Amino acid sequence: MAENIMKELNVQQVSKRQKVLNVIFTTLRYLFLLLVAVVVLFPFYWMIISSLKTYPEYIEPVPTFWPRTVMWQNYAEAFNVGNLGRLFTNTVLVGVVSTILSLVITILCAFAFARLEFKGKNVLFAGLLATMMIPGELFTITNYQTVMEGFKWGHTYTALIVPFLVSVFYIYLLRQNFLQIPNSLYLAAKVDGTSRVRVFTRITVPLLSPMLAYVIITGFIGGFKEYSSIVGIFGEDMGPAGAPD
Repeated sequence: MAENIMKELNVQQVSKRQKVLNVIFTTLRYLFLLLVAVVVLFPFYWMIISSLKTYPEYIEPVPTFWPRTVMWQNYAEAFNVGNLGRLFTNTVLVGVVSTILSLVITILCAFAFARLEFKGKNVLFAGLLATMMIPGELFTITNYQTVMEGFKWGHTYTALIVPFLVSVFYIYLLRQNFLQIPNSLYLAAKVDGTSRVRVFTRITVPLLSPMLAYVIITGFIGGFKEYSSIVGIFGEDMGPAGAPD
């Protein structure tokens, strides 16, 4: 009887100790997550409060973590004087159009290299992969001359969209995913009399929706970065006519 009581007491002590340890570990885990969240969100907080400061306070060597005077009119001036609305329009238009066109071209090219048979397919694909070894900075001057002097695309959206529609990396990535789809699906679709277009739209594309989401997100970010870098290098000459960059 006494042994059973001692065992029960030991079990209760162990269970209490485990509960205390679980509470401590849970608390430490949430504190760590809270710290990470603060680190991640702090740049956004700093961006917002900086936009609400006066210019003299903004350029002070010792930063303030809250504006002495909250300047809500800074946003009105940004849209009216700085033409921020036009800048947002340019960014969204270039990013969305370039992303959509690039996605269509990438999917079709990847599907052709993965599932279609034609002469020189492997040689052509190897040539595309070889271009990935060449730094993009080597083409900056030649691309500028081609766009501005060859095609006369200065002051148009075309100059910001067309040169960046093809991504060899995305083609390679989607091609490898196309190759992972079992041939049995394609063969079953052919037996049912499904056309190649319907196989592509009803079977292939839905199976690759996660990878396509990755391509869309990173493609939009890449298009925005290219837009910003071009304007930073060449100035407003690359922008659409009548639209400040």
